Amino acid sequence: MKKYLLFLSLFSCTIIFAQTPDEALRTAWFTQNGSARNMATGGVMGSLGGDITAAHVNPAGLGLFKTNEFVFTLGIGLNDNKFNYRGKDTSSTKNNFNYGTIGFVFGTPHDKNTSKWTSTAFSISVNQLANYNNRVQFKGFNNVSSFTEQYLEELVRDRADTNAALSNYIFGSSLAFRTFLIDTSNDAAGVFNGYQSLVPISTGTNQEYSAVTRGGYHEIALGFAGNLEDKLYLGGSLDIPIVSYQRDLVYSETDPTSNPNNQFQSFTYKESFKSNGIGIGAKLGLIYKPQEFWRLGFAIHTPQWLAFTDEIRSSITANTESYAGSRQESSDNLNSGNAGERKYNIITPWRAIVSGSYVFREVDDTKKQRAFISADIEYVNYRGARFSVADPKDNAAKDYLKIVNEEVKDYYKGNLNFRLGGELKFNIWMFRLGGAFYGSPYKDSELKANRFLATGGVGYRNHGIFIDLTYAHTFNKDVVFPYRLNDKPNTFAEQTVSRGNVVMTFGFKF
Repeated sequence: MKKYLLFLSLFSCTIIFAQTPDEALRTAWFTQNGSARNMATGGVMGSLGGDITAAHVNPAGLGLFKTNEFVFTLGIGLNDNKFNYRGKDTSSTKNNFNYGTIGFVFGTPHDKNTSKWTSTAFSISVNQLANYNNRVQFKGFNNVSSFTEQYLEELVRDRADTNAALSNYIFGSSLAFRTFLIDTSNDAAGVFNGYQSLVPISTGTNQEYSAVTRGGYHEIALGFAGNLEDKLYLGGSLDIPIVSYQRDLVYSETDPTSNPNNQFQSFTYKESFKSNGIGIGAKLGLIYKPQEFWRLGFAIHTPQWLAFTDEIRSSITANTESYAGSRQESSDNLNSGNAGERKYNIITPWRAIVSGSYVFREVDDTKKQRAFISADIEYVNYRGARFSVADPKDNAAKDYLKIVNEEVKDYYKGNLNFRLGGELKFNIWMFRLGGAFYGSPYKDSELKANRFLATGGVGYRNHGIFIDLTYAHTFNKDVVFPYRLNDKPNTFAEQTVSRGNVVMTFGFKF
């Protein structure tokens, strides 16, 4: 299959640790989240409106509000992960609390005799676009490649001498070199001619990957919309994305032969990685009613600009038996006890949504509406994500991130997402069903990835108070790379996720 490149470090001391295409995808490939009503109908909100979630999808939908409303949404996620890595099946679970749209909408009706604008609305809300809480675990036997080969590639590419190998790569190659997992290689005359790994790749190793991830992709939205004669709705939102991500990783390789004379028993790499970002973006949209029962919607989400600060700590413990015995080294020892820090920016992909809804008994009095069916088609340009430097004077980082951006373009593609949902209303009770399909962001067809949602829920509305309860089940296929190499085809774990999400929204009009 295609080889995916990972440029760990091109510039010795300058690059502390690398950004990868995976980080770009983390802020782009996620399913729709919002209020329980929105979730129950598969996440359709491109043309429907009348829900605070519209501020995060198509702000024109706020134009349907003519009263004030408070909304509060909480949920719990139940993650069941299955992995297949080189023919070996493993599983893991991770449950967590999450939330949907929370905030206020202020709708103001206007005098039809003095203005063509029937009403206007303003909202302030927060929503969790993506939840990163999970546990990823897989293991298998590999006689093709080793985690340590990325260090060999790094040292060879930089033409690093032994002094550089000892001190310039304190979060990776230097740890491996100091623990003799990587050592010098000499020719027949005893002259240094490169580096070698002590891992016996030809006989293979048992590899194990275990990572616990935390955090989320949050968005604060200030939305505004206008209602022109109950026919055309125009809206926009100013968005403040806030991202927090943490990964605690343990990766190991062990000798399956139990041979005490092959100079390798095992090694374990540990990493603590934290990433925090904040930025700005915008959404613009419209909803038009060409006929009494129909609503057509269009929205565009501008790229969000986010400034990130990452921190990393890492360590390696290696046992090379008679070669150097058991050794341990950490980045803290080589960095005065401090975590490595890197600042950079990401521009997320733009997205566009076209939508249509059919509302049975489309009348101003929503109590008399009996049902609706709605569908969204969303395009996301995943390959449009871009990294940039935080310090314009850092020319080495500029060159490095230029290469990463080329990898993003080669690695990903644009794709479509589809959402469909509906509601039946019986006086004060509502019953909802929906579904959604999210296509793969990967350009290579060998990387099987998609997300399918099946959703349903019930709602109660009476005397200005509403309570909605939803269950959404996500079937997710993806891939996880334990490491990436330049010079060999990369191996990956196939991930299948079955995720249940119970969501409840409470709200009232005032």
